[in-house]
Amino acid sequence: MWDKVQQTVNYIKEKTAYAPEYGVILGSGLGSFTDDIRIEFTLPYSEIPNFPVSTVQGHKGALVFGTIGDKKVVAMQGRFHYYEGYDMQQVTFPVRVMKYLGVEKLIVSNASGGVNVNYKVGDIVLLKDHVNMFPEHPLRGANDERFGPRFVNMSEPFSRKMISRAKELAHDLGIKVQEGVYLGLQGPTFETLAEYKMVKILGCDCVGMSTVPEVIVARHMEMEVFGISVITDMGDEESIEEVNHHEVLKAAQAAEPMVRSLIKSLIANY
Repeated sequence: MWDKVQQTVNYIKEKTAYAPEYGVILGSGLGSFTDDIRIEFTLPYSEIPNFPVSTVQGHKGALVFGTIGDKKVVAMQGRFHYYEGYDMQQVTFPVRVMKYLGVEKLIVSNASGGVNVNYKVGDIVLLKDHVNMFPEHPLRGANDERFGPRFVNMSEPFSRKMISRAKELAHDLGIKVQEGVYLGLQGPTFETLAEYKMVKILGCDCVGMSTVPEVIVARHMEMEVFGISVITDMGDEESIEEVNHHEVLKAAQAAEPMVRSLIKSLIANY
């Protein structure tokens, strides 16, 4: 893993000579955030050594380098999911690469199903914690101390300082935000009604098929992490029959301007 990461990092550095401070992983329907970046380089995943290629609609598949304000940023236009058939090392490989490109702050976005009765479709949720229910763990196997410790303290998966700043900025921008706990499941099926109830019983507010592995690996390398989720469906008896990928993308895209505005402001002002 170490050699692969360094090979990929060296390739990207040769192509871009860029040292980003922020990394952004763009979830379903949120790929247009790159329109807010003053782009300097774009590298398709297919050209990057050791990189997987995204296979999911709504995930374009490129690393975009540029600036927001005076901050250097690298954005993943499309992420990788365990359900696509990749192992957890492949899913989280880009996070490791980002770290060795210079990224110290990681922003992860996703679309999720809500179970909190105070949520509605289109709500923006600042993630304050997560529950990992994936069947595989991204740190399973021999630990390479060059990346981080064998046992990782997960008491603060999402940066409290970044959450606090984001809430201030959301207020200034007139954007309503919620806070919540995200539960990660394998997918690719949407949850049954019983599974949505389980998510709620476990004390979580929303559920999705990504984010958790990337956050774990980022914390393994002591990156500061901020997570934001768009509620694209509600896991209740009234709306569960309407859940499909098209509707999820549609709801995510409707909320995208506000998410873009908030992420852009956070990067520029944190």
